[in-house]
Amino acid sequence: MTYRVAMGGFLHETNTFAPTRATYADFVQGGGYMPMVHDDTMFSACRGINLGISGAVERGGECDWQMLPLLWAGAIPSAHVTKEAFEDIAEALVTRLSAAGPLDGVFLDLHGAMVCEHLDDGEGELLARVRAVVGPSMPVVACLDLHGNITARMVDMADMLVGFRTYPHVDMAETGRRAAEGLDYLMRSGTQPTKAFRRLDYLIPIPWQSTDLEPAASLYARLAELEGESVISASLFMGFPAADFNECGPSLVAYGSDANAAVEQLADEFAKAEVSFVGQTFSAAEGVSEAQRLVKAGSVGPVVLADTQDNPGAGGDSNTTGMLRALVEAEVADAALGLLVDPDAALEAHKAGEGASLAFDLGGQSGVVGDSPYQVIATVETLSDGHLTARGSYYGGASLDLGLSACLRIGGVRVVVTTHKAQLADREMFRFVGIEPETTDILVVKSSTHFRADFTSIAAHILICLAPGPMAFSPSDLPWKHLTPGMRLGPLGDAFHPVD
Repeated sequence: MTYRVAMGGFLHETNTFAPTRATYADFVQGGGYMPMVHDDTMFSACRGINLGISGAVERGGECDWQMLPLLWAGAIPSAHVTKEAFEDIAEALVTRLSAAGPLDGVFLDLHGAMVCEHLDDGEGELLARVRAVVGPSMPVVACLDLHGNITARMVDMADMLVGFRTYPHVDMAETGRRAAEGLDYLMRSGTQPTKAFRRLDYLIPIPWQSTDLEPAASLYARLAELEGESVISASLFMGFPAADFNECGPSLVAYGSDANAAVEQLADEFAKAEVSFVGQTFSAAEGVSEAQRLVKAGSVGPVVLADTQDNPGAGGDSNTTGMLRALVEAEVADAALGLLVDPDAALEAHKAGEGASLAFDLGGQSGVVGDSPYQVIATVETLSDGHLTARGSYYGGASLDLGLSACLRIGGVRVVVTTHKAQLADREMFRFVGIEPETTDILVVKSSTHFRADFTSIAAHILICLAPGPMAFSPSDLPWKHLTPGMRLGPLGDAFHPVD
């Protein structure tokens, strides 16, 4: 039997403490995702790249589904999605769904941590609108980011939620494939599985959530071990610990006759792992000093410094200057930093031309406490139109458009300046302006964890650095107001209690 399946997606990870909101134009541009698409070109546009929709379309083809495109849109993490953007995109998706004709199922590629100007639970609202169109019995399945803040409404409105199992997210396409397999099972069986859902009780700093590290590696390995005939699907969502609403936090979701037992077992293992979610961090100056020491000691390969608090993958604008100042002030002999998003500086560099030296006020436009524009004399080393293919396992061959871009040199420090924002998680994001990351002593990446997918293999050492930025490393440093009382603000941390 050939099943008719509507396919769509709407992705945003929202940092409610971040400086810049996500507009409709941000979803059109994509910012590291593929640009918005809402017709048959969706299937060709997503082919062969690392996105949930890509794996789902591939699996749907293997299952001989008749796939009907709705709309797919994603924007780089930021503050709230504007009301206009959410309503326009949600309406377009639901309108196309209503016009799709008879269906057997719905597949959605979502994030799980979308907060909008006018509502806290973007995915729950979208799923409810989808459910209102297709009715209570049609299978609706979504694949979600490991950082989803899963809400009760999301669980109620979907028949199955399937989460990533890697961070860096090298399995986005694979998760879409697994979710599509789940949808195919539900359509063939005609059943709605038992659901189990549990919210967990402590937040975890983003860098320590990496599944390349313990204890996350072991926790995620358990998910596949538990799945079988009695557990169709099990997902652990680490949560995105910068969304100030009452359902923010880690959670577990499972489906099948033994779903409740699986969730209880995983919750016990998550509780026991709490003490292991720790690691070392450095201030900007300390990180640069330690990197210089390691280089002098003969490290083979670059020392990589993660500027985690300005990670655009977590809502930063990728324009703070703390790490750049530390590099220049330490007179580092061979370093590169990226991406510094400064459209005015990029344009000035293009007007001046390669080889020109001129004064710049770099970065610092977001008003982050402790940060400001950095006044420097820099040489324009290379220029680019910003188009590149990110071939590492995180972006998975995606085409990126960073807009007018330049490599600026300040002594021994080179800075990749771009017009558009994207998380530096691929070596091509240095190479496109002539920087060879493998042969550079010190690399500063505005990323928390995704950079590991393409940099771990070349890095002699990786250091997590804390320069001023909008994505606080520790959830305890954020001014929470609406979090669930009792949620602990970090492993072994204090419980949140609202202040009247």
